[in-house]
Amino acid sequence: MTDTPVNTRHPKGLWVLFGTEMWERFNFYGMRAILTLFLVNSLMMKEEDASLIYGGFLGLCYLTPMLGGFVADRFFGNRNCILLGGLMMAAGQFLLFFSASVFGTNISLATTLMWSALGIIIFGNGFFKPNISSMVGSLYPKQEKSKLDTAFTIFYMGINLGAFLGQLICPIIGDVKDNAGIRDIHAFKWGFLAASVAMLIGTAVFYVLKNKYVVTPEGKPLGGLPSKNDASDFEEGESQKAVFSQKALIIAGIVFLSLGAIIHFVFDQNLIYTLIYSSGLTLAGLIVSDTSLTKVERDRIFVIYIVAFFIIFFWAAFEQAGSSLTFIADNQTDRNFFGWQMPPSMVQIFNGLFVVAFAVPFSMLWDYLRSKDREPISPMKQSIGLALIALSYFIIAYNVKDLGNSGLLAIKWLILLYLIQTCAELCLSPIGLSLVGKLSPKRFSSLLYGVFFLSNASGYALAGTLGSIMPATGDKFIKAKELGIDLQAVLDKTVTPTSEQLQLLSKNQISDHNPIFAGFEIHNLFEFFMVFVVLTGLAAVILFALTPVLKKLMHGVR
Repeated sequence: MTDTPVNTRHPKGLWVLFGTEMWERFNFYGMRAILTLFLVNSLMMKEEDASLIYGGFLGLCYLTPMLGGFVADRFFGNRNCILLGGLMMAAGQFLLFFSASVFGTNISLATTLMWSALGIIIFGNGFFKPNISSMVGSLYPKQEKSKLDTAFTIFYMGINLGAFLGQLICPIIGDVKDNAGIRDIHAFKWGFLAASVAMLIGTAVFYVLKNKYVVTPEGKPLGGLPSKNDASDFEEGESQKAVFSQKALIIAGIVFLSLGAIIHFVFDQNLIYTLIYSSGLTLAGLIVSDTSLTKVERDRIFVIYIVAFFIIFFWAAFEQAGSSLTFIADNQTDRNFFGWQMPPSMVQIFNGLFVVAFAVPFSMLWDYLRSKDREPISPMKQSIGLALIALSYFIIAYNVKDLGNSGLLAIKWLILLYLIQTCAELCLSPIGLSLVGKLSPKRFSSLLYGVFFLSNASGYALAGTLGSIMPATGDKFIKAKELGIDLQAVLDKTVTPTSEQLQLLSKNQISDHNPIFAGFEIHNLFEFFMVFVVLTGLAAVILFALTPVLKKLMHGVR
C-alpha cells in the first residue's frame, strides 16, 4: 500500500494513516453494527434504553478526543497517543467478547463487562481520533494546503472502507439467524472478537510504518513529543504555545458547573449527555479566551464553532443507522436482497460501500471545480450535505406512511436512504475535518479537532435521544396480540390496560405509551422520520444563509 500509492500527488504518509484508520473503523463500525442488537437480545434491555446507551456511548467517544488532543499537544505527542488509543480499543473489544460469552450463565457479570468495555473503548477512541486526523494536515507543505479537501476525502475513503469491512464481517459472524428467523444470541461474541483483531492490525500498521512515511514535507518525523517541536514548524509570527490565564481557567470551571446544572435540571438530560453538552460549550469558550490569539485566528476559530454547531444536527440524523434504523431493519423491513435474507445489522453496510465508491469521484469533483475557480467554500458544501440528509428522511417518511402495523418496508428504500446520506456525508464530514486543518492555529490543532469532535459527540447524544422516541414497530403489535392485548387501543388511550397487562408489556420490552418529543406525541414512523426532515432542513437553510458572513471570517481560506 505505501510503496505504490494510488495518487502520487499525495505524500505516502497519507496512505499509512489511511490504512491505520481503515482498521480502526473496521473495529468501531463492526462493533457498532451489532451493539444495540446485543443489548436487546442478550442483555435483555428495552430498545429505547439501548438507543440511549448507544447515543451516550458514541457521544462520549467523541467527547474524550478533547482530552486526547490536550494530552497530545502538551505531553505525549500524536504518535504515542495513537498507539495507546489503539491498544485500549482492542482491549475493550476483547472485554465485549467475554461479555457476549458469559451472559447465558451470568447476566450480571456480562453487564458489568459490557460497561467496562465501553468505558475503555471511549477513552481509547479519545486518544486515537483527534491525533490521527491532526497528522493528515501536517503532511502537506504550507503552499499545498488547498489539497486538504481532497486529502481528507481520500482519508475518509479509508474510514469507510474499514466501516464497510466491519459492517460486512461482524454481522456475518455475529448476527446469525437460522432458516426460521431465530437469532443465535451466542454468536455476537465472534463479531466483537473480529473487531478486536482488526484494531490490533491497525495499531501494528502504524507502529511499523510511522517512522518511514509519517513525516513532514522536509522529512522530519510527525507527531513526536511536544517538547521537541521546532519553531520552523509554525507560521511566521505565530505563537507556539497557548496562554490560558488563571482567571480564564477559573471562569471556565464556573461556567462548566453552571451549564451542567442548567442542562441537567432545566432540560432534564442525563449525566452523560449533560457532561457532553457542557464540556463542549465550556472548552469552546476557554480556547477563544487565550490571550495569544490574533483577531484573524479568533475569527477563524469562530467559523469552526459555527460550522460545528450545525454538524450536530447532521450526526443526530445520520447516526440513527445503529439504533432506530437497525431496529426498523430488524422488525419491519423485507430484507430479501436478490434472494438472500440480509442480517438486519448489515443493512447499514451500504453507507460504507457507497463512500468507498464515491469518495474519489467527489475528490475529483472538488479538484475540477477548484481548477475552474468555482469550488464552493466549505460551509456551502456542508449546507448541501444537510439538505441531502433532509431529503433522504423525507423519502423514507413517505414510504413508511401507509405501512400500518403489519406492512414491511422494501429494503430498496433503506438502500436509497444510505445512498443519499453518503452523498451528504461526503459534502460534510471530510470537508469539516479539512476546514479545521485549514483554520486552526497550529498550537491548537489537536485541541480544536477535539472541539470539532465534540460537535459529533453532541450529535450522537442527540441521536440517542431521538432514537429513543421511535414508536412501536409492527413486531410489537404482533407480540402484543399474541399476549391478548390490543396495543393500538392502549396507545390510543381507548383502552386502559390492567396491571397484569402492563407487566406483560414491560416483560416483553413493549412500551404502553407513544413517545413525546418537544411536546408533540409521535404516533407512527412517518411522524418520527419527519422530525429529522425538519431539524436537518432548517439547519441547511440557516447555514446556507450564513455562508457570506462565514466567508469573511475565514479571511481568504476556502
